[in-house]
Amino acid sequence: MKTRSTYWQILPYLRPQKQTIGKALACTVVFTIFWPIIAWLVGETAKFIGKGDLQGFAQIAALSAVIFLVRGTAQYGQDTLMAKAALTIALEIRKKVYSHLQKLDIGYFETAKTGDLSYRLTEDIDRIGEVVNKFFHQFIPCVLQLIAVMGYMIYLNWQLTLGALIIAPLMAILIGWFGERLLSYSRQSQNRISDLSALLTEVFSGIRLIKAFVAEDYEIARFAEEAEQNRRAKYLSERVKALQFVVVGFLEAMSVILLFFLGGWQIAQGNLTGTQFISYIAGVALLIDPIAITTANYGDFKQGEASSDRIFELLAIESTVVEKPGAIELPHVTGKVEYRNINFAYPSQPLLDKEGKQLQPPLDKGGQGGVPILQSMSLLVLPGEMIALVGASGAGKTTLVNLLPRFYDPQAGQIFIDGIDIQDVTLNTLRRQIGIVPQETILFSGTIAQNIAFGQSYYELKDVQKAAEIANAHQFISEFPDGYQTWVGERGVNLSGGQKQRIAIARAVLLAPRILILDEATSALDSESEALVQEALERLMRDRTVFIIAHRLATVRKADRILVLEKGRVMESGTHEELLEKGDRYARYYAQQFSQ
Repeated sequence: MKTRSTYWQILPYLRPQKQTIGKALACTVVFTIFWPIIAWLVGETAKFIGKGDLQGFAQIAALSAVIFLVRGTAQYGQDTLMAKAALTIALEIRKKVYSHLQKLDIGYFETAKTGDLSYRLTEDIDRIGEVVNKFFHQFIPCVLQLIAVMGYMIYLNWQLTLGALIIAPLMAILIGWFGERLLSYSRQSQNRISDLSALLTEVFSGIRLIKAFVAEDYEIARFAEEAEQNRRAKYLSERVKALQFVVVGFLEAMSVILLFFLGGWQIAQGNLTGTQFISYIAGVALLIDPIAITTANYGDFKQGEASSDRIFELLAIESTVVEKPGAIELPHVTGKVEYRNINFAYPSQPLLDKEGKQLQPPLDKGGQGGVPILQSMSLLVLPGEMIALVGASGAGKTTLVNLLPRFYDPQAGQIFIDGIDIQDVTLNTLRRQIGIVPQETILFSGTIAQNIAFGQSYYELKDVQKAAEIANAHQFISEFPDGYQTWVGERGVNLSGGQKQRIAIARAVLLAPRILILDEATSALDSESEALVQEALERLMRDRTVFIIAHRLATVRKADRILVLEKGRVMESGTHEELLEKGDRYARYYAQQFSQ
């Protein structure tokens, strides 16, 4: 159970803005000083009007103009400075969360909902920024206004003020109760909104499949159900807020009625003049807005606390793949790779919180309760050797190569590159020497040149063009009107599969890795595109250590060694001809898969 608000975790982000916040608070103090003066001015104005003293009224009017000008200037400074500080704090939290997500291992993202993460990075962080802004821009000024005006009212007549405050404790208790209800309902509401956002991301990403399977009505019904759950959760929150305003408003009205009764009594007793009572009433009027705003702020703060909980819950997630303290840089390697007694398992399910949200990545270091994927796996690959991995789905092929760039860490065993344990080196220097050409090429919004040079903040266009030539991509890129500056749409939808794959190969060429992983790189291409991609791959693989996961015969036949994996173990090893001659698993696999 949570015992302390996560708002305390925002403090480190406030400290760099202390000068800006300090200036804003100075403006707030100046702004607040004038509230009792305004109440006094109302009484004085009423006095001069009652006497018909136009000269005195003119003097009060001139003084009022000066006061409101200074007060307005202070308010402008308060508002702009706090907006600047709040937006900067939200920006820093957003950058921190995004940076943290980038450092989490792939295991986390395989089960995390993309829409939920997007919502946390946008709406939840914006809400935190709004809370910070309201706290300094509204809550503190309102509290100071209450103190200043109440002090003036006590100065005028402390008995009357004491009577007016009789209902205050009840109001405080009710506001606290409403706040706790709002926090609970806001958490539910924001989780529902995240689920809805995740559903939309999933649907729009798979719209082609939805159309193909005529699943529009099914998805409409699913969306309607999620939207209804979201509506119900938000309605509960809004109903509590509405009830809060009614109850608090009623108590405020009762306070005003009591005030007039007590005020009349004090005037009758000779303890208060008519002018003073008018000033006193003006002070009461000046209390209405800050009380209403403070009440609303408390509700907003409780709603914002749900967002704060979700953000700092995300920051509390730790990656299972981390660099050792003092990790060294991996020097330029020859490409010798050794897997030594590797055991790896995925757990049966991720850990969830009481709301059903994931607390940590699905891979735990102990692998307790997981399904074994690799068992006592040992493998030595020499520099420049081409290794093909074949086997049924789930045999451990992709897992084996994913351990090399440390997308995951094994529960037991070690992996060495040129005799160096990969857990002793920095992740950046390790991964920069491993190139990957996946089955499904991912392109990002940007130019073709930027996609080829992906991950490099600075690059020479001539180097990009050279890489594209090696990848058989230069010709089709040159045919675009803007050439290498052609804008690639979301996920590269304006390019064919073969074109995207050749851009991915060019990306790997530009990286110039010593070790290369090809994950079924030609399985989804037509024969013409496959020929061009295969030719590009052969250039890319030259003089490099290569791991191939493939179902197509052309690449596998040329491998120096073919490993047949079954249930996480190497069951056969040899060249294409040797394994065919042996007539065992590979031969059967070849007959079933490759000879079709």
